[in-house]
Amino acid sequence: MTPHFAVLLAWSAVLIGVGWRASRGARTASGFFVAGRRLPARLVFGTVLAANIGAGSTVGAAALGYQHGLAAWWWVGAAGIGTLLLALWLGPRMWRVAQRRRLRTVGDFLELRYGAATRAVLTGLLLVATLFVLAAQLLAAGVLIAQVADIRLPLAILLAAGVMTAYFVAGGLASAAVVNLAQLVVLVLGLGLVAPFAFAEAGGADGVRGALGDGALDVLSSGALAFGYLALLVPAFLVSPGILQKLFGGRSEGVVRRGLLWAGGALLLFALVPPLIGAAAAVLHPALGTPDAALPAVLVETLPLWLGCLGVAALFSAEISSADAVLFMLSTAFSRDLYQRWIRPRADDREVLRAARVAAVVSGLAGVGIAVAAESVISSLTVFYTVLGVSLFVPVVAGLHRFRPGGRAVLAGAAAGVAVFLVVPETAPLPPPFLGIAASLAVTAGAATMRRRAGAE
Repeated sequence: MTPHFAVLLAWSAVLIGVGWRASRGARTASGFFVAGRRLPARLVFGTVLAANIGAGSTVGAAALGYQHGLAAWWWVGAAGIGTLLLALWLGPRMWRVAQRRRLRTVGDFLELRYGAATRAVLTGLLLVATLFVLAAQLLAAGVLIAQVADIRLPLAILLAAGVMTAYFVAGGLASAAVVNLAQLVVLVLGLGLVAPFAFAEAGGADGVRGALGDGALDVLSSGALAFGYLALLVPAFLVSPGILQKLFGGRSEGVVRRGLLWAGGALLLFALVPPLIGAAAAVLHPALGTPDAALPAVLVETLPLWLGCLGVAALFSAEISSADAVLFMLSTAFSRDLYQRWIRPRADDREVLRAARVAAVVSGLAGVGIAVAAESVISSLTVFYTVLGVSLFVPVVAGLHRFRPGGRAVLAGAAAGVAVFLVVPETAPLPPPFLGIAASLAVTAGAATMRRRAGAE
């Protein structure tokens, strides 16, 4: 057993132990779904930030840095901008509605505003899309485990899923929030130390520019990359059920706003770290089989043993913390939005809680299957973020403001957005997510206007 793998096993045992200890507050569905609505600002900050720093923000961003240099800042930077907008705009509004109407999921909100049919259709669509982002997190964690343990990738992915599921199933949001804070400390400390060391080993600025070109250290070197990631990620981070439902557990509106502001600011700072490591990897490991291996290669093959072990624990924390956020979205959506709403409307609290835990296990296994077949972390995440933005952005924003289209108008808009995403090529002059959201807004507004005119006549 390698030292890196031994550290990974020990850290996994700590995470599971912390999660099970925290699970004592999740013996009811309310505790599992919204942590009793008692989370303080530090736990809102920790669980939101840990959820956002995952496969895309580490392995994926480092892979982009390996190819594009610091222009890859925009992948995580766009998520930070979206989180700040959520703090200043939609987040407090959503918390107020959830608190007043005792909502537990975004599906509850969709039914409140648009009816049961809209809830069912959009929840089903998002459940399928969300499996892709779960797969991306598990793929990144699996690549790391496979590299440090010298085992086959499918088995490594299954091990990562086992750790995540073990502590999440115990306590839901209550467990995840506490575990996420521990993961966040190790993550920031580990990768914060790795980046300057790797950059120095690569020869500093001169070495990186020699490998990737003169614009390698310029965040603004690619306007197309920046605009594309802004269009993809800002809307998605404003309406992600996995993030919004964490806010439902906040103790107050001020707690939610502060936690999100801290998380958004931290993301803007962290956005430089993985691209910097990826750019260093382009110098230190120029012949990697896949860019996704850039960050693990630096951790295992370049760093001193103590720092490499710390970095491995940090990276594993990042992937698993985001994976549990996705699992939270899947399990709560299935148990509350589908099982209790349509399959067993009279299910009591204990049945709903059991359904959430079963859904978490089944979703984890499904994520393993998709991860084994996935091509890359970024490709899997792009599917999820695009579907999320084009289908949910307009309904959530409209539902929190005075313009309230009907359920049919919302579904027509979501269908138009998804259709544009499927038809428009990536080489289009404007990013497909931007065009999809524009189509969703136009069709929703048009259908709502036609209905009002018909009613007036």
